[in-house]
Amino acid sequence: MSMKAVVYKGPFTVAVESVPKPAIQHPNDVIIKVTTTAICGSDLHMYEGRIGAEEGIVFGHENMGIVEEVGPGVALLKKGDRIVLPFNVACGHCKNCERSLTAFCLTVNPGFAGGAYGYVSMGPYAGGQAQYLRVPWADFNALLLPPGKKWEEDFILLADIFPTGWHGVTLSGFRPGESVAVWGAGPVGLMAAYSAILRGASSVYVVDRVPERLEKARQLGCVPVDFTVSDPVDQIIQKNGGMVDRAVDAVGYQAVAADGKKEQANAVLSALIQVVRPTGGLGIPGLYVPADPGAADEATKNGNLTLPFGKLFEKGLSLGTGQANVKSYNRELRNLILRDLIVSGKAKPSFVVSKSVEIDDAPDAYEKFDKRVEGYTKVLIHPNGW
Repeated sequence: MSMKAVVYKGPFTVAVESVPKPAIQHPNDVIIKVTTTAICGSDLHMYEGRIGAEEGIVFGHENMGIVEEVGPGVALLKKGDRIVLPFNVACGHCKNCERSLTAFCLTVNPGFAGGAYGYVSMGPYAGGQAQYLRVPWADFNALLLPPGKKWEEDFILLADIFPTGWHGVTLSGFRPGESVAVWGAGPVGLMAAYSAILRGASSVYVVDRVPERLEKARQLGCVPVDFTVSDPVDQIIQKNGGMVDRAVDAVGYQAVAADGKKEQANAVLSALIQVVRPTGGLGIPGLYVPADPGAADEATKNGNLTLPFGKLFEKGLSLGTGQANVKSYNRELRNLILRDLIVSGKAKPSFVVSKSVEIDDAPDAYEKFDKRVEGYTKVLIHPNGW
């Protein structure tokens, strides 16, 4: 049998093609019929041809759907269950998984710490921008959801960007009542700002240059900072009456200089070191890669960045990096016993969703998202209609 899927064809080109429908490969697998998947900023790194994606890869690491087939070793899930999946593929039994460090599973992708759906170098796991998806180690990875369609646009964000934004704030060492600066008002940056507000930040500053995104930040109750107007560090220090307690890098290696055009991979990290008070903390969920062949300078092409490390040392700053251990966070953010933030109405992360499309419209959505076209901040895809 075949199905439709979003397939990478080359730089700036994806196509919807017919590919084989996945099958159970291991007793612990399930197959889901995908109800919603999403286009992520991380997908653009592959879409733009920056990090070595090979033609034919099926994109999509933010996935949810209905269980259609169940392997004989699956004990907790049954056909018809509605589930959302961490973008991390994790085994559940290695040293890191047992410590809840599922983003760095040692089993799923030999030679690389961690695995993910539909992402280059993150293992042999097809993505979910398709009508069906194979879920390995399903009992461990799946998060069971209430049946039906309610909260679909909120629950899909538990696959990646809501936990990742929360993770960025956690990495910074944040405590309630502190001030936070977030670089980047894309989906992850907005989720980081939203997470800081939910967790009791006294003030949140969000740095970007796209008016639509800055307006979203303002609507959340954050202070928008346009870095093309003047130095964002100076703007924040002036508005805050001094340096902030914590800062989050939700941009990563494709940061740009003040002109908003020329790439400068160390721009955000350098700014964070300047804007955070002595003994404060930096959270860095923004993606940095071991090598970037498309970088503007030789050092960055090899994954090396020049940073004001002396200032970092002088100020005694703490620094946390790495992908989110989504399984830890999504159960915290949607916990059936302790505090179901979404179902209770305390959190509605779907405010960031700007567009929903059918799978045949995915190539157009990729192009517009990559060009930062208004209305394409966060795009959801419904591969089987909606």
